[in-house]
Amino acid sequence: MKSLTYKDSGVDIRKADNLIDHVKSRIQRTFLPEVLNPIGGFGALAELPKGYKNPVLVSSADGVGTKLKVAFLAGKHDTVGIDLVAMSVNDILTLGARPFFFLDYYACSSIEEDTYKSVITGICDGCEMAGCALVGGETAEMPSMYQEGEYDLAGFAVGLVEKDRIINGSHIRESDSIIGLASNGLHSNGFSLVRKVFFDIHHLDINAEIEGVHGKLYEELLRPTRIYVKPVLETLKGFNVKGMVHVTGSGLPGNIKRIIPEGLCAKISLSKKRVPGIFKLIMKLGNVDFVEMCSTFNMGTGFILIVSKADEEAVIKTLLGLGEAAFPIGTIERGPDSEKVHISFSED
Repeated sequence: MKSLTYKDSGVDIRKADNLIDHVKSRIQRTFLPEVLNPIGGFGALAELPKGYKNPVLVSSADGVGTKLKVAFLAGKHDTVGIDLVAMSVNDILTLGARPFFFLDYYACSSIEEDTYKSVITGICDGCEMAGCALVGGETAEMPSMYQEGEYDLAGFAVGLVEKDRIINGSHIRESDSIIGLASNGLHSNGFSLVRKVFFDIHHLDINAEIEGVHGKLYEELLRPTRIYVKPVLETLKGFNVKGMVHVTGSGLPGNIKRIIPEGLCAKISLSKKRVPGIFKLIMKLGNVDFVEMCSTFNMGTGFILIVSKADEEAVIKTLLGLGEAAFPIGTIERGPDSEKVHISFSED
């Protein structure tokens, strides 16, 4: 029997090292002045930014989920990295935190060079959109754990917020206004249902062009999750935002209720005109009712701010000026704790 190598078992360390070296320069473009060492060490070093009086670390971990299955079908991998960053940085943003650094975990059966470069470039793009540094991560080849041509992603974000500026919903009061920021479509949730409706039940082709969908089906499904960090942080400088919500898994009701104090409820009215066509198509082709849709998807609203009624108009004007599609979607009212969120459709 010949002498075996690690490569014989399906793990090519040299190839992985060469690819990491190839993307190092792209990764280092995301670095902030506080990052103290280059990519490649056993850990990443970063000193706290100056100017904080009592900084609190805020962290989050997430993945992209079965949206990756659509990327595999389409052979398009340049946007899922943005999704990966967005899912974590938008989460820590809800507490008023500025994303500081990010790490990724890329696992596959064997590394495919072009795919890997596309994914990592997307992660770098997302970090630059969020204003944070990609300080490191892990690339793992695990033969037999994953099917050939497939991979999984996880991401980890750490941010900073002044202790007396933490936003957690505790100051939300009756009559406060709820402001929505438009999503970019499906973002990164509900894709098990999406794939069941489009591919398992209706056997649609990934390249299908369907009325109500912009471009080909895969282009709509792979629209990256919006990163709301920069416009929201800018808005926080001028206004007292009492609560924020990143609308992800469990949709509008499941996420909004997480920040509503006892004795209050959020009354939401969704404009049918603001609900993107992809959601209406899922409802139609899957015979999915309104309640189930709202509990699964963002329905066109990807991020939410809760402010006093007096600030509503000015906050919306500010966000519009920063390039966000912002709109009023509801109010805070008295209500039983058993019904934290009430959602209805309006025609306008």
